[in-house]
Amino acid sequence: MKWILVIASALFALAGELHSAEPAGRPNIVLFLIDDLGWRDLGCQGSTYYRTPSIDQLARDGARFTDAYAACAVCSPTRAAILTGKYPARLLLTDWLPSGRWHPKARLQSGRFVRALPLEEFTLAEALREAGYRTASIGKWHLGSEPFSLPEHHGFDVNIAGNAHGAPGSYFFPYPGDWLIPSTGLRAQWNVLADGTPGEYLTDRLTDEAVRFIRENRARPFFLYFPHYGVHTPLQAKPEMIAKYEKIPEAERQGKPAYAAMIESVDESVGRVLATLKELGLDQSTVVIFTSDNGGFYNATSNATLRANKGAYYEGGIRVPLIIKWPGVTKPGWVSAEPVTSSDLYPTCLAAAGLPSRPNQHLDGLNLQPLLASGASLGRKSLFWHFPHYNEHPSSVPSSAVRRGPWKLIETFDPEGLELYNLADDLGETNNLAAAKPELLSDLRGELEAWRKEVRAEMMRPNPDYDPNVPLPAKKRRREAK
Repeated sequence: MKWILVIASALFALAGELHSAEPAGRPNIVLFLIDDLGWRDLGCQGSTYYRTPSIDQLARDGARFTDAYAACAVCSPTRAAILTGKYPARLLLTDWLPSGRWHPKARLQSGRFVRALPLEEFTLAEALREAGYRTASIGKWHLGSEPFSLPEHHGFDVNIAGNAHGAPGSYFFPYPGDWLIPSTGLRAQWNVLADGTPGEYLTDRLTDEAVRFIRENRARPFFLYFPHYGVHTPLQAKPEMIAKYEKIPEAERQGKPAYAAMIESVDESVGRVLATLKELGLDQSTVVIFTSDNGGFYNATSNATLRANKGAYYEGGIRVPLIIKWPGVTKPGWVSAEPVTSSDLYPTCLAAAGLPSRPNQHLDGLNLQPLLASGASLGRKSLFWHFPHYNEHPSSVPSSAVRRGPWKLIETFDPEGLELYNLADDLGETNNLAAAKPELLSDLRGELEAWRKEVRAEMMRPNPDYDPNVPLPAKKRRREAK
């Protein structure tokens, strides 16, 4: 009996060694996810106000997408889509967490949604860790909390500064552990970085941690998921940076000086990470991805020429920057107008790692490698969005949307409505063609309905507690910020 136990122990040890063996030649992957960064908030995206030399250089060295979309107009669902390769509607994770029923007297009841990323999902981090990657999530998580919904429960070996909350109480140390979440009356416990130095800036501190992780894992493949808290509110930045933008005449500003300074700090973070990769000789063996989780916040930046802002299903709420540098695959400075979305990053990262696809997991994502390598079309017919919730962001109403080629249909639930736009001619979505194109409208609406049935999208229902005399709080601010 004893020799059986010895052999079994040896076999288990061997299996563990094989599982943890470091695969030769696999590239590293660094994925920057910036919070609330608008489509036009970078120099390479057309801004003449924001200063982003490091990100602009990344775009010159890699590929940039003009028609990239977040999977949702608010943050948590997009993050879930990146990590699972699925549409938020398929995941039943369609609103930011831990959002609740904000309008109990509204005409419709919000659709049900899960309050954490399900453990049953096999995330991108789990797939890469299984292949021998060292994995880290450094920054914002916002996909669940204790006891089993933090990054370490979803495939990350390292979790720094990530918990249930979507924003810090302050960007300066000492980071408050208890603060009031605006508009909710709820208190948050953001005490994930108890140590630090006086005056330390959160974006810099997270970058220190990212650089340390890269240095410690230079000899093995790593996946660095770097979801910055910036540039989400509160709008706080280094005073000396803010002062530079305050000197610019107000008529020439695209956004608030504090927001501009926050973007500059994010750009410095990207620059430091890229410089570290180059210093260690890893720049040609590392795939770098840079994107945002939704459109820019209405009170911080202007999304013009796009319409509306974060929370809305006009272009200003969902069109985002996307830059990919994949050594040996992307051509420097190449620009693509192919519509792509957050869910595509999962299968693309698997391909970059030389791993087989997981079609039963990333059901809605497409591998971007053929497009990046040769410009070949992805062959995707349409992109979809579904948001069965009320939201207090201006211009945000419960909606579904579909984009097919240049055509985009938005169906709103409260108020009920149909809007049809030709983005090729009308990027600002100013000319509703629903009445002029009845056949196309019917076709797109049928496709949208069929997709909702396929993914089992949760729909809104009449609210038995509806009181027409109680206005929605959001209506006080429901205006379009351009």
